[in-house]
Amino acid sequence: MSLPPQIQVLQRGWLSSNNILIHEKDSCTLIDSGYVAHAAQTLQLLAHALGGKPLAHLINTHCHSDHMGGNAAVQRAYGCRISVPAGEAAAIAAWDETSLLLRYTGQSAERFRHDDTIDAGDSLRLGGLEWEALAAPGHDMNALMFYAREARILISGDALWENGFGLIFPELLGQPGGYAATRATLEAISRLDIDTVIPGHGAPFGDAERALATAFARLDAYERDPAKLARHGLKVMLSFSMMIQGKMALAELPRFLEGIPIYAAINRRFLDWPESELRNYLVQDLQRAGALKLEDGWLIAA
Repeated sequence: MSLPPQIQVLQRGWLSSNNILIHEKDSCTLIDSGYVAHAAQTLQLLAHALGGKPLAHLINTHCHSDHMGGNAAVQRAYGCRISVPAGEAAAIAAWDETSLLLRYTGQSAERFRHDDTIDAGDSLRLGGLEWEALAAPGHDMNALMFYAREARILISGDALWENGFGLIFPELLGQPGGYAATRATLEAISRLDIDTVIPGHGAPFGDAERALATAFARLDAYERDPAKLARHGLKVMLSFSMMIQGKMALAELPRFLEGIPIYAAINRRFLDWPESELRNYLVQDLQRAGALKLEDGWLIAA
């Protein structure tokens, strides 16, 4: 995708969100910092991309571990100001690991200090462009997107990917309203004039209309069959954990799943499968999808 020269996208794998670096004449702003396990890689990528410029500002689209896990390392390295969505501020200040979906999902992040907040409706001047902060509830009810109307660019976070969107966590957690919020966010995006979407994961893309059609179809399917969302969510979370660990003995999987509360909670709420059936489903379906390999009793992230 052709982007203005002052916008640089460091596309990451699915364990770490994309880093979006916006260059000013004398400094830069970073949007999202990746997962904590990749903090050293994040710093290396940043050092190369900055080219000696200072990093003045770090902004988070939302505060899930794969978007803010590198905040503390980046803040130590550059002394930059950190801005988080206003709705996330209390959880960040208290480091509420339940609200931040850390321990409950088997994920981690290093605690950091935020300096200020951004709310829907705020305007930011970055890279010579005016960016509007837009509410993007659904995947995370406090998430924001950033839209440059003049350049017709949307930084969508996990609200819209080329082939879907992030897990609708409120519904998985038994908090009604996630489907409606996701639909409202997609409808809001559909009303924007967009040439380029920079998603939280995956390459920037230009066909927002096709991506929205895919997203609406997926949302419709989840609303018709919430168990479909549950099955997908469980697979995504195990795949994410396997990307962190690299490999795990198959014999250790029961203990691993028992130690992370969200697996049992989703199973109980949506599926009510015996634990052995849940394990077999996850392993077999992730193998079928090519996300896991089973070799000599070891589960290996593919």
